[in-house]
Amino acid sequence: MDWTDRHCRAFHRLLSRRALLYTEMVTAPAVIHGDRGRLLDHGAAEHPVALQLGGSDPAELREATRIAADRGYAEINLNVGCPSDRVQSGCFGAVLMKSPALVADCVAAMAAVSPVEVTVKCRIGVDEQEPAKVLPAFIAVMRDAGVRRLTIHARKAWLQGLSPRENREIPPLDYPLVHAMKAAFPDLHLSINGGIGTLDQVRDHLAAMDGVMVGRAAYHQPWDILGAADALWGDAPPLGDPADAARAMRDVIARHLESGGRMHQITRHMLGLFHGRPGARGWKRILSERASRGTLEDYDAALAEVMQTA
Repeated sequence: MDWTDRHCRAFHRLLSRRALLYTEMVTAPAVIHGDRGRLLDHGAAEHPVALQLGGSDPAELREATRIAADRGYAEINLNVGCPSDRVQSGCFGAVLMKSPALVADCVAAMAAVSPVEVTVKCRIGVDEQEPAKVLPAFIAVMRDAGVRRLTIHARKAWLQGLSPRENREIPPLDYPLVHAMKAAFPDLHLSINGGIGTLDQVRDHLAAMDGVMVGRAAYHQPWDILGAADALWGDAPPLGDPADAARAMRDVIARHLESGGRMHQITRHMLGLFHGRPGARGWKRILSERASRGTLEDYDAALAEVMQTA
């Protein structure tokens, strides 16, 4: 939420033709009653992209799915994993791990009006639940409801006493449990998520799982994760190095500025493009310091910080 907007996805798609990208989590009531264009519109260049919905009312989720049905998404995903305070107060996200029957009703209602697959992202459990018991039972209920693809965040969520950030770092990861779920449910397409920060780790998990979801590392180190990701499919990467990506984004930024947009709306997602490389600090500093008034000249100055150290 507040990160993978359409500008972020356009940038990430430039780096990888094959990776499945996700929207921010959008609540079903927001889709029904809010600015649908702002929430749902996306460009053809972003594809394949999945819409991620949040909610706990089957009727609302059905209506939100119906509204989004003709938008061209590759899949529609129900988030049963986010520990955000906003999510808890609305009775959706990770708290729904405690109500698998309700989740089953939600996904069935969504599937009834969706032209594409309805998928689920979940945790291994929440609060005092025992993941080894709760997770296989939850997956079985999802399978019975018609779900064939799940992404499992390998941490329990503590909904009381930990912040959303702490919920991404403190509860211990249990990769073996998630791997065991693939062995227990060989008929399902199961992906793993949580704490995965390198492509080598992705490859290791793919030995046991059908897919791997990478969140923070792909955002903060986009070239390291997405720049070579297409090799996982046996494809050559679209670009040769992060400077190629920066140059390719210049025209995108120019068009955005001409249409009245602000450079920071795009470049805030690009701060980590040169992560770990000479000049990265200057690139990030200039784009951050000049965020409010950013021009193409500022962008060129930031890129020069990297090029002069190459």
